[in-house]
Amino acid sequence: MKRRDLLTTLPFAGYSVVVLAQDQNGPLKPDFDRIAPPQNRRKSVPAEPNMTLVELQCDIVVAGGGLAGVCAALSAARHGAKVVLVQDRSRLGGNSSSEVKMHVVGANSHKGRPGWREGGIVEELRLDDAAANPQRCWELWDLLLYDKIVSEPNITLLLETTLYAVVKKGAAIDHVMARCDKSEHLYRVRAPLFIDCTGDSRLALESGAEMRMGREARSEFNESLAPEKADQETLGSSILFTSRDYGKPMPFTPPKWARKVTKDLLRFRGTNSWEYGYWWIEWGGNLNTIWDNERIRFELLAITMGVWDYIKNSGNHPTSATWALDWVGMMPGKRGSRRIIGDHLVTEHDLLRGDFADAVAMGGWPMDDHPPGGFDRSDIPPNTVLKTPEVYNLPLRALYSKNVPNLLMAGRNISATHAAFTSTRVMATCAVVGQAAGTAAAQCLQQRVSIRQLAQDKNRVSTLQQTLLRDDQSLRGFRNEDPRDLARKAKVSASAAEPPNPPEKILDGFVRDIPGKEIHQWAGRMGPDGAWIELKWDQPVSISEVQLTFDTGFQRELTLSSSDGTMKGIVRGPQPETVRQYKLLAAGREIASQSANHQRLRRHKFAAVTTDRLRLHITATNGSDLARLFEIRCYS
Repeated sequence: MKRRDLLTTLPFAGYSVVVLAQDQNGPLKPDFDRIAPPQNRRKSVPAEPNMTLVELQCDIVVAGGGLAGVCAALSAARHGAKVVLVQDRSRLGGNSSSEVKMHVVGANSHKGRPGWREGGIVEELRLDDAAANPQRCWELWDLLLYDKIVSEPNITLLLETTLYAVVKKGAAIDHVMARCDKSEHLYRVRAPLFIDCTGDSRLALESGAEMRMGREARSEFNESLAPEKADQETLGSSILFTSRDYGKPMPFTPPKWARKVTKDLLRFRGTNSWEYGYWWIEWGGNLNTIWDNERIRFELLAITMGVWDYIKNSGNHPTSATWALDWVGMMPGKRGSRRIIGDHLVTEHDLLRGDFADAVAMGGWPMDDHPPGGFDRSDIPPNTVLKTPEVYNLPLRALYSKNVPNLLMAGRNISATHAAFTSTRVMATCAVVGQAAGTAAAQCLQQRVSIRQLAQDKNRVSTLQQTLLRDDQSLRGFRNEDPRDLARKAKVSASAAEPPNPPEKILDGFVRDIPGKEIHQWAGRMGPDGAWIELKWDQPVSISEVQLTFDTGFQRELTLSSSDGTMKGIVRGPQPETVRQYKLLAAGREIASQSANHQRLRRHKFAAVTTDRLRLHITATNGSDLARLFEIRCYS
């Protein structure tokens, strides 16, 4: 058959979106004609006669391709929304990309809160990266994120494209303008909903959203981390480096503009390992981290060169003689700038309590404040930490704009005081907030309500929370109460069970253990034929989808890092607790199977079967002698 590109117009939530249909002779490919039209379809605008104007229409525009934007786009697209993701860099991932190389941290506080690694899309990404990238290559992390986005047919990706203007109708955003000078394209993108994941809140700025920048006075919210007087200062930016031992003398001569770093300047900053730079090479929080980015870059590079000069040439680290830099970041990893005001402003006290009726995401990194002067404040420690007693939930009301009705936000720019932001800013928390925002936006479109209407309706919020839980989003204290889940009506048995892990645990609604307190998984010892666990109903049920949640070792940290200390205890490969090979049997007949699993969440869809029994037969794990499972869900 002759190869053809088939364009289909699909209605969704009142909008028509042009997408590329499956090519009958090959894989799905992005609709390049849509984002880079051929010569005979190009048109320009008088103000930019050398640029090509491209009109796009979708359901949701996600601005910013860091982990918040990636997870927002993926979650919205997987729930049926057509998404345009606009990213101003050549790669996705933000501070986690190869441009900055910051490891992804979150609720488990590195190793300070074992067992509280986040679930959901960020866990999916971590597991894929650990399995496919044991060599710890940062560019392969970039490629993984790119693959996830371009492989999702509901997402149109615009890389190296900067959002620069917003046009409104009344209070709401009608469309945004973005430009890619590399391809000489201007994009006009219309949508009913927009999500600002830019970090610096550029979309919110152009739309006139209410925002804050800097630190609140202590008297405003009685926060212990707040200064006595309000100011415009925030956390500074950082530049990292990597180095390695070459096994021969590797001299270093600093550039003339490098700072002179002495032992006295480092009295609160250790330099005992040097393979992966230092987060405390931080500067510029007392400037405007957006407007002064170029000056901040220069000072950070000057400090970095000065610190490396100290390591190499001070005589205090003689074993560094054979070490040399093999990478230096050129893009400052930014921490703080603008924050968008929502219907709720999260404060230090909220994080210490951690409970919201409209909870949609989980955090747990301590409130981690840094002196705005960064490295210039060598007279004081580089950070002040206030640890929350437990992990905390974040509310939906902090994820949408107070005054722009169709604007949501995810990432470090959510509605929070500076004190609360010092915890919510870390990337794993930004990622789960992104998943929450993307899912909420998709449900707004499906239900034809505004985000505020959804947030104010307890039933709609409950539906959103149950959807998030089904997608493995971690929410403290919430359990599976999905009335459509047929497994909840079944009885369960297993080939074996190790105390205190009886098979009934898979139906208690929780998909993670509470460290030191509660166990919510079944564990059965593997025999010669493996192990099995079975659901039985009093009356036959019709099933067309089964969802499994496996153990992926939440008690360990899992991230990509160049830090040898961080990597201690991390498994760069499939996690040993995870079930690798299994099959699903209905009334003795195989309906689905998997031979090389490393993921935590697995869904199997098939032609409907009617049965009174469903058995999961596990024949191999990735290393453990126990078969482990948190949950089985069944849907018709």
